[in-house]
Amino acid sequence: MIILINILIIFGGKSSEYEVSLRSAASVINNIERDKYNVYTLGITKDGKWLYYEGDTDLIEKDEWSAGGFTSDAFLSVNASDNSLNIFENSIIKKVHIDVIFPVLHGKNGEDGTIQGLLELSGIPYVGCGVLSSAACMDKAVTNTLCDSIKIRQANWRLVKKYDFNHNRIDLEEIIDALSLPLFVKPANAGSSVGISKANTKEEVINALTLAFMHDSKAVLESAIVGRELECSVMGNDCPLASCVGEIAPCNEFYDYDAKYIDENSKLFIPAPLTEKQSDEIKSNAILVYKMLDCRGLARVDFFMDNDGLIYFNEINTIPGFTSISMYPKLFLQSGVPYPQLIEKLIEYAFEKE
Repeated sequence: MIILINILIIFGGKSSEYEVSLRSAASVINNIERDKYNVYTLGITKDGKWLYYEGDTDLIEKDEWSAGGFTSDAFLSVNASDNSLNIFENSIIKKVHIDVIFPVLHGKNGEDGTIQGLLELSGIPYVGCGVLSSAACMDKAVTNTLCDSIKIRQANWRLVKKYDFNHNRIDLEEIIDALSLPLFVKPANAGSSVGISKANTKEEVINALTLAFMHDSKAVLESAIVGRELECSVMGNDCPLASCVGEIAPCNEFYDYDAKYIDENSKLFIPAPLTEKQSDEIKSNAILVYKMLDCRGLARVDFFMDNDGLIYFNEINTIPGFTSISMYPKLFLQSGVPYPQLIEKLIEYAFEKE
C-alpha cells in the first residue's frame, strides 16, 4: 500500500504580485505528481483572508477561486505538535494533517520571511528559504550590502529612505553625480520589477522615488548597466546546484512587470550564447551569493553583462516565478530536470532541512 504525502500549496497573498502567484500556483498544482501527493490548496485573498480551496485549478489562474463557493475559512495551526490545517465546516473545525508546505507566494508577505516565520512555528517542513535568508534577499539594500562585503561586483548604488526624501534630508544632486544618469530606482522590498523606473533626468529621479515609495519605505538607486540580462536558477541546501544560464531580451526598455508576465514578446535564450568561461563565472557567482545569503531550497540569481564582458550581480529571488513563461523552471528543464521532477526535488529539500 502506497502512503501519499499530504502537501499544502499556499497561493495569493497581500502583495502587488498576487496575480503572478495565482499563475505560478496553478502551474505547480497541475504538474505535481498525484500518485505521490494528496494536494490541498490554501488561498490568501488580497485583503488577507485565508481560505481552504477545493475547486478547479483554472479558477485560481483566472482569479475566480474565492467567489465560486469552493472555499471555507481556514488557518494553519502554530502548535508544533499538531501539524495541521484547520478548516471551518459550519461550526466544526476539521483538522487535516499536513506533511509539507509549498508556499507559492511572491513579494511582500510571501518571500520576505513573514510567512516563513509562521511556517517555522507550525513545525511543518516547507519548500524554500528560511526566515533570515528570505528577509535578507527580499531587501535589496541588505542584499547589496552583504554582497559588497564579499566583493561581488554589482552596480554602484545608494539607499534613500522615504522619511528623508519627504523632509528634504538627502542630497539628490550628490547621489546623481555619484551614480550618473541614467539610473534605476527600485523599492527596496518588492519583486517582479514592481515600482521600478529608469530615470534619465533629476526630475525623473524624483518621480521614480515617488513611485517607489508607494511600495516601500526604502528605495535603492543604482547606476544603469548597459548590456545583457542573464539569469541562473539554483536549488539545494548545503550543496546547491546551478542550472545553465539564460538570457532575456526584454520587449520593453528593461525587464519590467509587463515584460515578465503580460507581454509575451520578450525573448528568452536558453542556454544563453556565452563562452564556457562566462557561463562558469555566472554559475559560480550564483552559488556564492546563494550560500552567502544562507539560501535553501531554491532561488533565481540575476546578473548583467556589460559591453566589456564584465559580469555584475543584479538581484536574487527566493520564490521565483513558476508560470509557463518563467525562467526558473525553464532553465532547469534545459539542464535536464523536467517540471514535475523539479517540484519533487524541491519537496525533498524541504524534508532535508529538518
